[in-house]
Amino acid sequence: RKSGKPVRVVMSREEVLRASGPTSGGVVETKVGAKKDGTLVAVDAVLKYQAGAYAGSPIGPGCMCMTAPYEIENVQLIGYDVVSNRPKVAAYRAPGAPISAYAFESALDEVARELNMDPIAIREKNAVKEGSKTVYGVTFPRIGFEEVLEAAKNSDHFKSPVPEGEGRGLACGFWFNIGGESSAACHLNEDGTVTVISGNPDIGGSRASIALMVAETLGIDYNKVRPIVADTSSIGYNFVTGGSRVTFATGMAAINAAEDVIGQARERAAKIWEIDVDAVTWEDGEARPAGSNAGDHDPMSLADIAKMAPKTGGPINGHGSINAQGAGAGFGCHICDLKVDEGTGHVTVTRYTSIQDVGRAIHPGYVDGQLQGGAAQGIGWAINEEYVYNDDGLLQNAGFLDYRIPVASDLPMIDTVLVEVPNDRHPYGVRGVGEVPIVPPMAAVANAMESATGVRMTSLPMSPPKVLKALEGS
Repeated sequence: RKSGKPVRVVMSREEVLRASGPTSGGVVETKVGAKKDGTLVAVDAVLKYQAGAYAGSPIGPGCMCMTAPYEIENVQLIGYDVVSNRPKVAAYRAPGAPISAYAFESALDEVARELNMDPIAIREKNAVKEGSKTVYGVTFPRIGFEEVLEAAKNSDHFKSPVPEGEGRGLACGFWFNIGGESSAACHLNEDGTVTVISGNPDIGGSRASIALMVAETLGIDYNKVRPIVADTSSIGYNFVTGGSRVTFATGMAAINAAEDVIGQARERAAKIWEIDVDAVTWEDGEARPAGSNAGDHDPMSLADIAKMAPKTGGPINGHGSINAQGAGAGFGCHICDLKVDEGTGHVTVTRYTSIQDVGRAIHPGYVDGQLQGGAAQGIGWAINEEYVYNDDGLLQNAGFLDYRIPVASDLPMIDTVLVEVPNDRHPYGVRGVGEVPIVPPMAAVANAMESATGVRMTSLPMSPPKVLKALEGS
């Protein structure tokens, strides 16, 4: 404001780690009650999330997501937002959900072991479905959790024998997803190409996905659509890039903008043909007479209409501005194989599969990447990543030499299974997919750890010193 010019803030890696905000630390205490047949009847839990120097930890989403995949008649969840002398926490992929899922899915695994039940069977028995009511009050519309569990049960990974000396664990996760305010514009260029403008930064493949939906709506080749992420002064308001909302909500705004272009294209064709616009339809990327009584006119493509736009009224620009509702909830199930070096406590993940209801996978390659990326982040959280403070409250590992994140050589190829149960509230069935994949990994790794060693790890990360101490204590 003082300079009258754009200002860029550049932080060093150390400054980022010290000051930009981690996710919450947390403590979750949970009790789970079940009948002998595996029916879950009660959950009582207390969740304490660290907020840092100011209130605002993701305790709400943590409580919302903890038991959401399961039908449980009696649930009491009490959450505490704990202020502490630490940096203010920030949103980190599915804020709050991985912490509560780690606790509950670990406890559920113990219940299954106590009852001698298959880990998928106990989850199938209690799985939510269309019409189930969540602990936070929402009644689920069409969802795909049962289909996810079926796909997990039939996966090559689950059906294969556990390698000797290794353990296998699985866990499930949930994220509710959001919609919100979004704006987009479609500009028809004189050569028949289309420029799509939106305002949400692309952090997960949204540009390609939005371009695909616009191309499908208009009925033109994908290569004729150019997506652009504009700055805030160049397009209408767009809500936050987060909450797994961009492909769903901003994509819907872009679809509306494309439909606006179609409406104007029909009007131009009607003007050229000198017929009423209601007598013009849009099929397969072309304006066509609605019937024989509308006249004998050759179909006009979008390129044909664009070429004649200067003579029929000028540029054709479509706009879409919405407050998107109906974001479909997402569910996932992860399967993890690992081995533990009992001499050092080092954990090696040897096989990993991520199964998820992705609604309609608009760009399957990017969806695969989301599932793999979330799993990699979650495995890092489970095994290595932590902030280490000294007695004076100073961060000791403010760099990637000591803050250990997984690299490619640390992980196996993460397999994915895309379960497509379309979201009925979106024209193309889109559900947000970006946040569910980080919810199950910590519990999946912990459950595999108990399978491999007989030791239940109740504190993260499961780093070599902690694992070695737990093994020696057992």
